[in-house]
Formats: sequence, structure tokens, C-alpha cells
Amino acid sequence: MRVGVTADVLTASGLAFAVATAVVVATGHLLIGIPLLAVTGFHDLFDGPVAKAAGTASVRGALFDSVSDRVADTVLMAGVAWYLVSVHEGELALLPLAVLGAASLVSYVRAKADALDLPVTNGGIFGGLMERAERMILLGAGFLEPWLLVPVLWVLLGLTVVTAFARFATAWQAAQGPVRVVGESSVGARWRARRDGSVRGGERGELVARWRARRQEALASRTVRARARRERVAATRVRRPGRGGRRAARVGRRGV
Repeated sequence: MRVGVTADVLTASGLAFAVATAVVVATGHLLIGIPLLAVTGFHDLFDGPVAKAAGTASVRGALFDSVSDRVADTVLMAGVAWYLVSVHEGELALLPLAVLGAASLVSYVRAKADALDLPVTNGGIFGGLMERAERMILLGAGFLEPWLLVPVLWVLLGLTVVTAFARFATAWQAAQGPVRVVGESSVGARWRARRDGSVRGGERGELVARWRARRQEALASRTVRARARRERVAATRVRRPGRGGRRAARVGRRGV
């Protein structure tokens, strides 16, 4: 932090190195892509610890890191697909796309399980077999020799599918139990609790409480003012007779 390198800077620079790796690989310079891929992995490895050590960990930073990882994976596989199209038959370009789809499924199952409060960490024995770091290491091994890339991609696809299936199976087993109404799910319950004010956390809860207190005061003040206005109008009508009353009074005075 003393040199001004924040976690967001590491995340952004890692994404930039991922783009550079994709360009190098797409142009056929696989060996040059190995150190660039390693630098990309180091950035992804250290941005989280840097944020925690500096005390700057936040929801926005976590969102930026997660989205950047997905973009980097897409760019890398696009570069590999471009290379395969240029040196092999076009059908092999579907292989990196399949790896990308399986990798996205691994991340999605984990995120969905966390959102549903399912006790899933890495998804059993094989759930952590092929996470992002392992995928990048195996992909870098495929850059050692041009003939090695396609077999490595097949292995990468198979292990990634196994990882996604293992995580889903673990989440499926953890979700066993009584049938829950969709509207009463844990996610909906937490949202309603925050909306109703029964569960608040830290400063956000205090701000919500203050806002609701001010809103109640404003509503009470409006009610008091409206009631006072109605009372003044009613009192004015009692003191001042209407047109019919004034006309009858004038006719009465004329008759007298």
C-alpha cells in the first residue's frame, strides 16, 4: 500500500495481462504466453490478500474481482480458439468454448450455493479439483509445445466438468430436507428482514433506522398540520355564516 498498489489495481492489471496473453497466444507465440499467464495468475492470487491487509476489502471490490476473472477467462479462451482456427481445423475452436462453459458452471454452482445458504465449500473431494488457479496452470502446460495444447484442452475440459458435477452433487445433497416455499427461502427471508428493519448490519442499519425515523416524523407532522388546517376551516365556517345565512339576515332587517 505504501507504493500505491491497491487490490483494484492488481485486479485491473491482471485483466490487462490476460488480454496480452490472449493476443500473444492467438498470434502463435505460445512460449511467450507462459510467463504472461503466470503474471496474470499472480495478480489474481494476491489481490485478495492485499485488500484484507490494507483493510480495503469491500463488496464492490469483490464484485470487480469476480467479474474481471470471468472476463479474463473468456479472453484467454478466445485467444486459444483463434490460434486453433489458424493452425487446425475449425471444429477444434469449439474445444476452448466448451472449457469456458464448464469453468463458468463451476463458478456459478458455487455462487448459487452461497446465495442459497447451502454449506458448500469446494464441493466434496473433486469440487476443488479444477478451480481457476489449477486451470491456468494446466493451460500454461499446454503452451509448452504446440502439439500438446489440444490434449491438454481435452484433459482440462474433462476435469472441469468433473469439478462442476461434484459441486452440483454436493449442493444437491446439502439441499435435502423439508420442502420450502419459494417465497420463504433464505434469500427472500433475508431481503424481507432488511426491508422490514428486523435485521440490519453496521452503519447501513443505522442509516436505514434514521431514514425511517425521519419519515415517521414527517408523516406525523403532515397529519398534525392537516388536522389543524381542518379545524381552522371549521372554526371559520362557524364564525362566518354562509351566503344563505347573510341573505336571510338582510331580509329580516328589511322586514323590521
